[in-house]
Amino acid sequence: MRFLVCQKIFQKKCTSNGTKGYAPTSTSLLLMRHGEHSMATLVLLESSPVMLAPWHYLSACVRQNDPLTFEAAHGKDIWSYAAEHPAHSDLINDAMACDARASVPTIVEGCAELFVGVNTVVDVGGGDRTTLRALVKAFPWIRGINFDLPHVVSVALESNGVKHVGGDMFAAVPKANTAFLKVHISI
Repeated sequence: MRFLVCQKIFQKKCTSNGTKGYAPTSTSLLLMRHGEHSMATLVLLESSPVMLAPWHYLSACVRQNDPLTFEAAHGKDIWSYAAEHPAHSDLINDAMACDARASVPTIVEGCAELFVGVNTVVDVGGGDRTTLRALVKAFPWIRGINFDLPHVVSVALESNGVKHVGGDMFAAVPKANTAFLKVHISI
């Protein structure tokens, strides 16, 4: 706990009876499941056995100049794996949504001028439509296209101003004024 206090993840507090105790900080609150800015699901995804297994193949893949550690660990790429394992697919979508809830407000506040004159935005790999929902709310003139794998958009909730389209970004992406692509790298 002393280490976590030094890292400002927790803070030392005196309890009502005068003994030492610990309290959360703004950093540790990000790890709580509740709250609008919770990053707990992203941490759960990255620390899941499915996502940790590729690390065991990293040195062999580097030596063989083969960057596909996920395939080495699971026999298929991450998207095929997710299509066959709905719970993992849900975890990916929830993790990307919590990341969007943290990052998109910064984009809206700091880069609003980028959306002037933009009528349509396609979110490539849009998941549950969290990013587009925030963009359409901030810029109501925008119509969003939530583009993701068919098994992902088939369970995405409907949202005003957002149309769901299933497909493969490596084959074709729906036409729009602007494409939004957020990259999250895992090995």
